[in-house]
Amino acid sequence: MKGIIAATYAPMNQDGLLNTDIIEDYGNFLVANKVSGAFVNGSTGDFTALSSMERKELIAAWSEQRSEGLFLINHVGHNNLNEAVELAGHSADMVDATAALPPFYFRPKTLDDLVFYCKQIAQAAPNIPFYYYHIPILTRVSLPMLGFIEKAHDEIPNFAGIKYTEDNLSDFKQCVDKVDGSLDMFFGIDEKYMDSIQMDAQGWVGSTYNHLAPLYHEVASLANQDLWEAAGKLQAKGIHFVQVLEALGGYHGGGKSFMRYFGLDMGPSRFPHKTFNDSLLRQAIQSFEKEGLSDYLAKPFYGDSVA
Repeated sequence: MKGIIAATYAPMNQDGLLNTDIIEDYGNFLVANKVSGAFVNGSTGDFTALSSMERKELIAAWSEQRSEGLFLINHVGHNNLNEAVELAGHSADMVDATAALPPFYFRPKTLDDLVFYCKQIAQAAPNIPFYYYHIPILTRVSLPMLGFIEKAHDEIPNFAGIKYTEDNLSDFKQCVDKVDGSLDMFFGIDEKYMDSIQMDAQGWVGSTYNHLAPLYHEVASLANQDLWEAAGKLQAKGIHFVQVLEALGGYHGGGKSFMRYFGLDMGPSRFPHKTFNDSLLRQAIQSFEKEGLSDYLAKPFYGDSVA
């Protein structure tokens, strides 16, 4: 699996309940902007604020309304291993792959513990790939990924790689070299997209690929031509996008609210994330225009935008 994969939002109605009617348009929007896949029920998708029933409802909608050519990954990680296993089994025939981050309250203390947790989940969907979701800044699980790859490869038949969301490019590069193309190593920090190309990354999962797919395609094109200075200037614009939303009230809620710019109303964010009103979104848009970001925003798919 190569290319950029969007970590998707959980669309909601104004009453705070899921809005699965928008999924078909959402998927078509991603495909139209040359996004290779959708990573559903992840951190961007408010999974910690969703019930297991809502997570099942959401992935079922993505499966039923899937856009042609869109690679679908369901994140099923949970503090309750039984719940994670149930979520994996539920979507086994709906998606292309499952993924799981580790328990993050009482955490696995050893690689054997982590592999055991992942193995139980992977076995619930044995005929599709399983990815480990490494995001230690949130889970506080900082076990060595080189060692994990060795153990998981030996003990989990459908282990397919790692969604690597840690700002440790040297370690990421060691993992890439170790798997040597035999497993997927998805890089998960959008702000370091250009740097990860230099570390031989070929797949990415992130939230800003919802909004800035054209920018990252251009960064990749420039990098392939060894035009690193120009690529770096574009990457800086992507960082500016994140910083502006963060400063206005929080990137997570701001990114979800900004989908209205493309004609896709994702509805409110769940606590503790902040939903942006039109005034905040206009402030963001003005800053993006000043920065020269307008030409690199995703192409709207339908409807009216906030702009």
